[in-house]
Formats: sequence, structure tokens, C-alpha cells
Amino acid sequence: MGYENATNPHALPETASASLIAGLTQSPLVGFCGAPLHTRIPAFEFDTRELPTERQFGAWRRSFSPILDIEAPCNSAQGFKGRQMVFDLGSLVFARIRSEPVRFVSAGDMCQNPIDHWAVTLPLDGGIGTHFVSGGFDSGAGIIQVHALANAFAGQVMAGEILTLFVPRDFCVEVAHALGGAESSAIDTGMGRLLADYFIGLAKRLPLIDAANLPELVAATRAMILACVLPSRDYVQAAQAPMVRVLLERARRIIEARLFDPSFNAEALRRDLAISRTGLYRMFEPFGGVMHYVQHRRLLDAHAALTDPTENRRIIEIAEERCFSDGAEFSRAFKRAFGYTPSEARVRDRGFRAVARHKGTDITLSPPEQRLGLLLRRLHG
Repeated sequence: MGYENATNPHALPETASASLIAGLTQSPLVGFCGAPLHTRIPAFEFDTRELPTERQFGAWRRSFSPILDIEAPCNSAQGFKGRQMVFDLGSLVFARIRSEPVRFVSAGDMCQNPIDHWAVTLPLDGGIGTHFVSGGFDSGAGIIQVHALANAFAGQVMAGEILTLFVPRDFCVEVAHALGGAESSAIDTGMGRLLADYFIGLAKRLPLIDAANLPELVAATRAMILACVLPSRDYVQAAQAPMVRVLLERARRIIEARLFDPSFNAEALRRDLAISRTGLYRMFEPFGGVMHYVQHRRLLDAHAALTDPTENRRIIEIAEERCFSDGAEFSRAFKRAFGYTPSEARVRDRGFRAVARHKGTDITLSPPEQRLGLLLRRLHG
């Protein structure tokens, strides 16, 4: 499907689920093409057409390199038309992407950057075919797909335009349960179509929603995922309990505060939270258990240290600070998590981290093709 002929969601009819967010703005709709978008929600645009022909595909490929390796089309030397509009929703990232057809593979089990989120994707035309070790699926326009970016997969985008919501694994325990059950699949159900309608409404209204409404917007998006991805009366009732969300947030703060404490374990967390063992188990079941979650956070922190250009300590010192007393054990766990060794991490990613460190937290100062990756990394917290 050609770039210029891609379907524009603004031309799609208003949907019932879009009413969840339509009330956040009463302004006329602003088009994706044409006049600049005036949005109070941070939004970042990248358009390859602003680059010389010979640089277009390379820049497009780099923009996705934290999560995907995109194969060069045979005619990429003649130019490549791609456009992103990425919205920073704080705890979520929503992207509207228009691209020529491409093939892709996951980034070598995150071989360049530790991006470990779910991508909830809606092709607006054409479709996306994805293949995993255990199988795969092909689905067309209007069908929601759920990909776990940490997994190995490959496929092809036939769509001219897609919408993608990036959801961090620790965004919400209920959402983790829902997306964990649906990952590596297409949701071709009535409820899945309702979520697709919501995405279309979101793409229409995001340029007009005031940043002050972000908490309500994120809450509405969370509710739609829970209702449409894994509908269950018992589950929906359980998801309404605000205490679960409060406890999970407390747990996250406790874990981050004691990340370097070798005596910290599940029982210590249970005591700090003052909940039962069963309650703690249920809370962290979607994350593979308390200690699996803790180890993953320690590995992410170690990765950040290894790719920090100012960090010159030995690898074993960095590992020991994060409670890995055995260097070989640390190396094995690190490679399982990221697909490469700590030594390789030290030389692979420092250039990218140096740019990010130099630019600080202001993503607007970073090159346009790096902004999607920077926003996805920020979701790790």
C-alpha cells in the first residue's frame, strides 16, 4: 500500500467507544496532514520526506531499532516514505505510524536496548503478519494484535497506516494479566473490535485533548484494555478494587528503594505491604513472581550502568552492587534477559546512551528518529 494512499483515520466514521474520550474536547478535528497539530499533550513528529533520499530508509530503520530490525526494501535507495506522530501519555505511549511495506524481526531479543513492553497494534489498512517460534498469525485491517517486545518474532507490515499503544509491563497488574494472556495473538472478537474503535477515536482526539485530562485518558484506556482484551465478570469486578493498584505502586517503590539490598526477598516485601502470601502471589503472578520481577529490575539497572559512558567500574562490581555475587550467574541471567552478554552491552549501546545523556530529559532536543526509542525507554521508569 503506497504512502500517499494510506487510509486516514480522520476519514473513518465516529465510533461508539470514541465517546469515552470525545467528551474531553469540544474542538473541531484537526487533520493528520495539512495544518500543524496544536496539542498540549507532548507529541513528536518524524517524517522521512524531510531528509535527503539516500538517508530516508536508514533514518526510518534507526527510529525502530530499539524494538525492531527492519529489512531494507529492494528499492530503498530510491527513497522511503515513513511518518510517525508519537504522543507521550506519561505512563503510556501512543503512536500513529504510516509506512511503506516492510519486513521486520524483533531486535534480537532486545539486542540493542532493553525495551520490554507490550505493543498493542491496530492496522488501519493492509495488515500485519507475525511469526513466532511456536506459530504465528496473519490479520488484516481493523484487528487488534498484541506483541510482547521482549519475545523473538518476525513478520511483515502490509499496512499503510497503523496505530500502536505501547504499554510497560509494570503499568498495572490487571493490565499485565490481560495482555500477558493475549500476547502473540490477534484479538478478532467483538470486544476486540470495540478496542479498535477506541484506538481510532483516540487517534482522532489526542491532538485536541488538554494535558490536564491525561489521568482521565489513561484511566479510560486502561478500562478499555481490561474490558476488551480479557473480558470476565469476576476479573472486571476484581479490577475495580483500587487497593490492588495502590498496593502494586507501593510494592514498586519498596523494590526500587531496596534494589541493592541482598537481604530483600518476597517475605520482606510481604511484611512491608502487610498483606497475605496469597495476596502477594496473585499481585505478582503476571510478572512471573516477586523475585523474578526484582531480578528483572536489577538487570535493567545493571544494563543502564553498563551503557553509561561515565561508568568505568568492572562488570563484576556492577553485578555485585545489584546482588549478583556470582559473575557467571549474572552473565547468564543478563544474556537471557537481553540476548547478549554484559561485555557486549558495554560496547553496543554506549553511543545511543551518550546522546540521550547529553540531551538530558528534553526529548525535543534529540534527533527526530531517536524520539520513539527514548520515549519507550522512559516507560521503564
